[in-house]
Amino acid sequence: MTQYLDFEKPLAEIEGKAEELRALARANEEMDVADEAAALDQKAAKLLDDLYADLTPWRRCQVARHPERPHCKDYVKALFTEFTPLAGDRNFADDLAVMGGLARFRDRPVMVIGHEKGSDTKSRIEHNFGMARPEGYRKAVRLMQLADRFNLPVVALVDTTGAYPGKGAEERGQSEAIARSTEACLQIGVPLVSVIIGEGGSGGAVAFATANRIAMLEHAVYSVISPEGCASILWKNSEKMREAAEALRLTAPDLKKLGVIDRIIPEPKGGAHRDKGTAIGAVEKAIATMLDELDGKDRAALIADRRNKFLAMGSKGLAA
Repeated sequence: MTQYLDFEKPLAEIEGKAEELRALARANEEMDVADEAAALDQKAAKLLDDLYADLTPWRRCQVARHPERPHCKDYVKALFTEFTPLAGDRNFADDLAVMGGLARFRDRPVMVIGHEKGSDTKSRIEHNFGMARPEGYRKAVRLMQLADRFNLPVVALVDTTGAYPGKGAEERGQSEAIARSTEACLQIGVPLVSVIIGEGGSGGAVAFATANRIAMLEHAVYSVISPEGCASILWKNSEKMREAAEALRLTAPDLKKLGVIDRIIPEPKGGAHRDKGTAIGAVEKAIATMLDELDGKDRAALIADRRNKFLAMGSKGLAA
């Protein structure tokens, strides 16, 4: 069953009534409810269009966090063949919040790295809700360096609320690990493309998204802090998350104007969770396009491209 967000409650009622009618018809073949159900379907489709026509930043946050939204594992399974997972940082442990390995993308050998949140209670706990610890970022550094050694493009899929802030993670050098991962992104001499598929939270996301090309799904979010965290700091009230979401400029259109991302990937009507196949297909096209743009560039040009991209960041304003 579809899980509805708070602002989708009117839609849930209409779609629920249509499904009730169909259930009654299945139970009693003499009932003819096709016209009534079709009318409700049309009403629901119109309401869905209206709801998603101009989402507020806070509502985009809710969509980006939808539990049924496709996650890293879904993209890897659908888009990459011959995926061979690589585990561990060769120092402390294997962090399941970060998955990565060798694979083929459209028959092209690549290294794929991404945050995995998990899809149910058991897997979410196992993957720590996509919040990586230091060993996760050190694993990512190892995989990026391996890709650099064998001249493999790196594809990064970002979906995290942020790096794990626990005591053990801090004791093991969380900030240093994030910085090393960001540094590795800037230093490798192979194409690096990144896609924000859900949440792009703070340094935990930047550590994978310091790329030659950055794409972002239409209803994904990317910010220095969560709206709740920002509200707690600025207003001492996490309930002000709507105002914080507006101020953070975390939506794809705003980030495109600011030059933080390079392209926006359109989502199916109602968000990626309503039509996972279409959403995954759109991401595939974006990755292919970005890799094609970087084809033929030598090591020095790729490194300079990234350096110049991030040095120029901030030179654009929302009025640009």
